Amino acid sequence: MEERAISFKNLCSREYQGHKKKVHSVAWNCLGTKLASGSVDHTARIWNIDPHGHGKVKDIELKGHTDSVDQLCWDPKHPDVVATAAGDKTVRFWDARSGKCTQNVELSGENINITYKPDGTHIAVGNKEDELTILDVRKYKPIHRRKFNYEVNEIAWNTTGELFFLTTGNGTVEVLAYPSLKVLHTLMAHTAGCYCIAIDPLGRYFAVGSADSLVSLWNVSDILCIRTFTKLEWPVRTISFNYTGEYIASASEDLFVDISNVQSGRSVHQIPCKAPMNSVEWNPKYNLLAYAGDDKNKYQADDGVFRIFGFESS
Repeated sequence: MEERAISFKNLCSREYQGHKKKVHSVAWNCLGTKLASGSVDHTARIWNIDPHGHGKVKDIELKGHTDSVDQLCWDPKHPDVVATAAGDKTVRFWDARSGKCTQNVELSGENINITYKPDGTHIAVGNKEDELTILDVRKYKPIHRRKFNYEVNEIAWNTTGELFFLTTGNGTVEVLAYPSLKVLHTLMAHTAGCYCIAIDPLGRYFAVGSADSLVSLWNVSDILCIRTFTKLEWPVRTISFNYTGEYIASASEDLFVDISNVQSGRSVHQIPCKAPMNSVEWNPKYNLLAYAGDDKNKYQADDGVFRIFGFESS
């Protein structure tokens, strides 16, 4: 445990700049070789990242949206298909090799959340009006639409695709059966709104980040809370498990990204940052953590940047 903690200390972050305005979302493809970033500047970008930090990074701009690209996700079965959700009421699918949009699906509201089912067949999209749409990716057609009478924040499937989770503004997590979307459990998870959710890649746990500044860890098998992570002091905006399920990263308006050991609950490293964070995501094959946030302030040009932590210090 101590050795692991020390090994993080020899690692550094690299900065990637291409967007004109702040980056809202970062996500890795299933091979961990490409990273997509979505920005307030109405574009997404694809970055070819060597996991060892060698070579010049090439990036491709994905143009077509007419509003902020708030979230994006990769096809879990295809390393070159990425989906973007934007405020322009559309979801777009892109070929990451050419940068071309292959499908454009018009929906009813301003989209803020998007996630793939683990088998790659369905996509769930959440909008600002608390409406959930499930798209069949094989036909690009909505197969479910449901409007909720409470604030719905982040959404996720478990690793088998049998459970579907919603985090809500009421401090609850709704656990639904899939595909029926029947409510199985309403978890009184936090004392304030639940903002974000992450699924352990090994399928054992899910974690929830809340406005009460806590991250809670839950067992998928019996839906019980195992522990909480208490390092942050501001509402938790974004969380992610690393590929082995050993570590969890969480971030907020605190000026650091916390990395904690999942089993012990102890913080093992903190990555300093200069602004509130919007998105953290671990690479699915390597201990590389992408993170993106707001600009430093109005007078310093740190807009449009994201960083990746985990490279060997040279």
